[in-house]
Amino acid sequence: MNKTLPLIATLATLAAFPAAAQDAAAPAEAAAAVSADVVYIFNTLLFLIGGFLVMWMAAGFAMLEAGLVRSKSVTTQLFKNISLFAIAGIMYWVIGYNLMYPGDWTVNGIIGEIFSPKGLDGVGAGVADDGYSAGSDFFFQLMFCATTASIVSGTLAERVKLWPFLIFTVILTGVIYPIEASWQWGGGFLSEMGFSDFAGSTLVHAAGGFAALAGAIVLGARTGKYRPDGRMQPMPGSNLALATLGTFILWLGWFGFNGASQLAIGSVNDAADVSRIFVNTNMAASGGAVAAIIVTQLLYGKIDLTMVLNGALAGLVAITAEPLTPTVFASILIGGVGGALAVFVVPMLDKLKIDDVVGAIPVHLVAGIWGTMIVPATNDGTSFVTQAIGVFSVGAFVFVVSFIVWTVLKVTMGIRVSKEAEISGLDISEMGMEAYPDFVQAK
Repeated sequence: MNKTLPLIATLATLAAFPAAAQDAAAPAEAAAAVSADVVYIFNTLLFLIGGFLVMWMAAGFAMLEAGLVRSKSVTTQLFKNISLFAIAGIMYWVIGYNLMYPGDWTVNGIIGEIFSPKGLDGVGAGVADDGYSAGSDFFFQLMFCATTASIVSGTLAERVKLWPFLIFTVILTGVIYPIEASWQWGGGFLSEMGFSDFAGSTLVHAAGGFAALAGAIVLGARTGKYRPDGRMQPMPGSNLALATLGTFILWLGWFGFNGASQLAIGSVNDAADVSRIFVNTNMAASGGAVAAIIVTQLLYGKIDLTMVLNGALAGLVAITAEPLTPTVFASILIGGVGGALAVFVVPMLDKLKIDDVVGAIPVHLVAGIWGTMIVPATNDGTSFVTQAIGVFSVGAFVFVVSFIVWTVLKVTMGIRVSKEAEISGLDISEMGMEAYPDFVQAK
């Protein structure tokens, strides 16, 4: 990766625009071309529209994972996706939001308020000077919290018990994600240092990847995935059409993920920046997909659709750390490197016998780190050292805490289904219903 940095830095045009960050305390400052009331309306609409686009990504994760797991575990995977989204909503309201956005750091910039539910504006009591409504901000930020949990779901598919997974989701969305995200977006120590992560390549995606990695290590691989002779046994997914649909849904939702992270659209400059973010986001995904096509053809002699899908997603993850300042060409390169990395990391994980069913670790963890580390190449407001400190801080915290939680769950209640249940499929053992009952042969 170090050899790649000078190339990207040379090809990318350094921009003078400072990167906006997700800071709920104040909207991005820009010369308003309209009244405060109109700015409030526009900003609120940006949060709401961006929020429901990111919410639609939950459907994308569900379809992607349903397509990449085997047919005997599809119902379970769908259940996990809808349940984690519901749990995230409640936990982020009860604890998460005010833990993430404390407003007044009193504990060394490490942790904010605990057990303080998020409040909303009163009925008919919006305040124009706030810049946006409290409800729209909460709704938008909640979607990022839920996305972090969705990343974990796919990695641990086909062998994790439901209740331990749901308990981990409670802790991840209520405590782990809000604390680490507050270090940057809540005005914590990373923000003070100058760390930059525009929409969450590290704070959301790599964090979810670290939590998934910890879970995969504690949980172990699926039965039969790795043979005694060291070879890997392919376990094809049930429906590549669903996986492709899920990828397109995620691609669409990412425009809200990155675009609305500008946090303001009440001025001409903000509107132009949002459109610039949309274009760069799209081009990075294109770069990731094309890179995956080329790399899989060169490595395997044939194009692997699942790798191309993950290549596009890796490109999206990579550009998320800084989708504003790069040129279009630089965005393609950043996304392309992300897509290539995702392809290379998959066999590396197999050599380590780390079973990642949907490829979330290469896509979200590895591409997320890459995207965060390359930010200084296009945004001279930060540095490689500061970015590395941010990645290490978030990664160490999320991985260690997640590993401890998964280990405690394993020791106390068990986190893995029985071998028999795994062979028959989680749909029967955990849910008692099947996604494709018409294909089950009568006994």
